[in-house]
Amino acid sequence: MDADIAFLPLTELAGLLRARELSPVEVTRHCLERIARFDPALNAFITVTAESALREAALAEQEIASGRWRGPLHGVPIALKDLIDTAGVPTTAGSRVFAGRVPAEDAAVVTCLRAAGAVLLGKLNLHEFAYGGSGVISAFGAAHNPWDLTRITGGSSSGSAAAVAAGLCYAAVGTDTAGSIRVPAACCGIVGLKPTYGLVSAEGVVPLAVSYDYVGPLARTVADCAAVLSVLVGEDFTPAPAPIAELRLGIPRGEFCDGLSPAVRQVWEGALELWRSLGAEITEFNLEHSNDRALANAEALAYHAPMLEHSSDLYDPRTLARIRAGRVLSEDELQRLRAELARQRERVTDVFRTVDLLVTPTMPVVAPEIAVMQGEDARASELLLLRNTRPFNVLALPALSLPCGVAEGLPVGIQLAGPPHSERALLGAAAGFEAHCGGFAAARESMQARWAMRS
Repeated sequence: MDADIAFLPLTELAGLLRARELSPVEVTRHCLERIARFDPALNAFITVTAESALREAALAEQEIASGRWRGPLHGVPIALKDLIDTAGVPTTAGSRVFAGRVPAEDAAVVTCLRAAGAVLLGKLNLHEFAYGGSGVISAFGAAHNPWDLTRITGGSSSGSAAAVAAGLCYAAVGTDTAGSIRVPAACCGIVGLKPTYGLVSAEGVVPLAVSYDYVGPLARTVADCAAVLSVLVGEDFTPAPAPIAELRLGIPRGEFCDGLSPAVRQVWEGALELWRSLGAEITEFNLEHSNDRALANAEALAYHAPMLEHSSDLYDPRTLARIRAGRVLSEDELQRLRAELARQRERVTDVFRTVDLLVTPTMPVVAPEIAVMQGEDARASELLLLRNTRPFNVLALPALSLPCGVAEGLPVGIQLAGPPHSERALLGAAAGFEAHCGGFAAARESMQARWAMRS
């Protein structure tokens, strides 16, 4: 098969599979061959489920041939962040603490994917227990960025972004507690969506901080993200590109646009100019949100407390220190913090009386070098990467990152956010921007050509 097949949009592949112009078995074998060939350099996968993937592909092929097409993921090879339970397949959370952990049941999202006929290729690398934004801390080693193997993929859904960007799978399902879908998407030049809080079930997903955890898709196009979201939710989110001339976009003042690297600022300003040229109205405003992490840290500590009693030596010391930085809170304190969080989430909806969507840079910088993120200042660098994404976890708003250009030879992401349950409008606006943002295409094709031609 032509290596270009690996980089087909998921939605285009689905049409070819449905028309029987491509075989799910052939496509799955092609992905498995690419994983065997390229993943030693990328380190995106922790577990590859080759035998079961080929069985699922064969079943999909039979069903499609008999006219029983289940939808746009039927026969499509995808993969899962190794924080998501899979019956009979290890779920490690990227940690030695969970070595040998094999769940008896699938997570709710895996049940949805299986019902849709998706082919599950395996489990993807991640920052240990999702407690970090770089992807360099994992019992299985750091994931590497397909654009530059010396660079991070972003975290915590590190392997998810690398695998999708390098054409090892057509989409992935990740999690996001402070930016762990959107930051890797921006670092690797793909699309990542954090839906409205609670829209996608987190049942069977190893938690980080339950008040801030989200589950969502990573894919190469906006339409591909929408196809995966549709399966995870059970509703159709197929985007129709929005008439951008009718959009009112709001840019939050302050930290969101402060301290951008010069190269990222140039791309960001170019993206804003594109929005304006398409007729969008752009205004600035103040977005209130809290940077207090007491509740998130306490929830993380509460989950890990039983394991700390007998397995503390199995954690990476950096993860262990982060967990232990949390403070045990009384039930009254927890209720107070959760009530304040609920009030913040209610108040933010007032913003959308004057704007339709919010727009920010996804990150202030391009993907840093792995060596930098393993140094003494790694935590400060991580907090910088997550600075623009975390507020939307706090505020429970749907948000996505999509590529908007290249700086220093690396992709730059733009982040869109909307009011709760505005995924259709958000995806529509993103699809409209994507259709006109041609500055990224040549660089992406060059990156993909390197992974198509490498020996």
